[in-house]
Amino acid sequence: HNARNMWQQIARCILVLVGLLTIVKFATAERVRYDNYRVYQLEAKTPAQLAVINTLDGSSDALIFLNGVHSLNTKIHVLVAPHRVDDFLALQDRTGIAHKLLEADAQKSLDVETELVADPNRRSGDYTWREYHELDDTYAWLRSLAEKYPEQVSLFVAGKSYEGREILGVKIAYNTITDDEVVGATAKRGIFIEGGMHAREWISPATTTYIINELLTNTNEDVRKVAERYVWYVVPHSNPDGFVYTHTTNRLWRKTRTPYGNCFGADPNRNWDFHWNEVGSSSNPCSDTYAGPAAFSEIETRTLAEYISTLKGKLFLYLSFHSYSQLLLFPYGHTSELPSNYKNLKRVFDVAVAAVSKRYGTRYIGGNVYDAIYPAAGASLDWAYGKMEVPYSYCFELRPSGSALWSGFRLPANQIIPTGEEIMDSMLAMIKEIDALDTN
Repeated sequence: HNARNMWQQIARCILVLVGLLTIVKFATAERVRYDNYRVYQLEAKTPAQLAVINTLDGSSDALIFLNGVHSLNTKIHVLVAPHRVDDFLALQDRTGIAHKLLEADAQKSLDVETELVADPNRRSGDYTWREYHELDDTYAWLRSLAEKYPEQVSLFVAGKSYEGREILGVKIAYNTITDDEVVGATAKRGIFIEGGMHAREWISPATTTYIINELLTNTNEDVRKVAERYVWYVVPHSNPDGFVYTHTTNRLWRKTRTPYGNCFGADPNRNWDFHWNEVGSSSNPCSDTYAGPAAFSEIETRTLAEYISTLKGKLFLYLSFHSYSQLLLFPYGHTSELPSNYKNLKRVFDVAVAAVSKRYGTRYIGGNVYDAIYPAAGASLDWAYGKMEVPYSYCFELRPSGSALWSGFRLPANQIIPTGEEIMDSMLAMIKEIDALDTN
């Protein structure tokens, strides 16, 4: 009996030890590295070549596509693991696909210390835009704003993520504005800003938090006018699970973290219920542009949309922030057919791209999604325009320009403030032009 108890105790100790080792293993798991991965630029000249590239997208963890495989004569960047290089090149040669080696060791670019990340243990009062921040750091700062500006700032939760994280947002409304006034063409109205949809695009949430800070602290007369005249709803992190994953495990992760068989995640900006999965997305769960098994299959997009739906009729402007390419885009992504108020959308577009260049000479181009970048159905800006009837809906693809090499997702931290400054300039010009259009 005593011997049996002794062995039971030993067995329990072994199980506890194994559990602790498992915890340690996951807690100390190394970040994904891309040592000796080659970076190639592909360009399909024929539909047959594009079909070949499409079959490669999501076919293996050894091939990582950094942009969508959607159209002819566009540059497509792909990381190729060392053991797949020979087969990959043989296929390109056999099919005649134009390809060019951009980098022989991808990790060297990823190791460059340009993306300074703040110490997450610092108190939220030290939050700055000289560095990038982890999710909890940003959420602590947002909560501090509600305490610091109780009359202007309130928090809202626009749903939850697959892993249970809040999709936290801030509402900024000065005392002169009530929710009932945020309706109508000339009344006080609402602006919704969404960032962080794609996890690896760190400059997106950084820009949204920069805008929040400007609306609360900038004393410039033009800034104060728009800050106090409108109700602002800002969600810096629409995909919190993916963002955390870029900090802990894989800097180049794009999607959500919902498991789909042996693969994880759907592209949250192909998952919205507006012409879902008609074009410019993938049905392969391993692809970075996987649209999900159904529209709003991702809890992140579904619950964010549910929150935005409560504001229907109160919003006149929807802004989505992504990176990179220095583009300003408006509907539609599923068709080249232009929206009914195209002339107004284009007029605001022209003013916005002119304003964004004045401070630093940063050049933006763009237009309707389908023609300006590539066909892409199921995006948030189209849903906001088509389903929520927000008359002015735009997406900023932020710095760097489209001519940047494949590592453009890793924008140096010293460009956060300049990006925020020029986007504020552009946004102020947009709002002024919309006001002029609405009063004519």
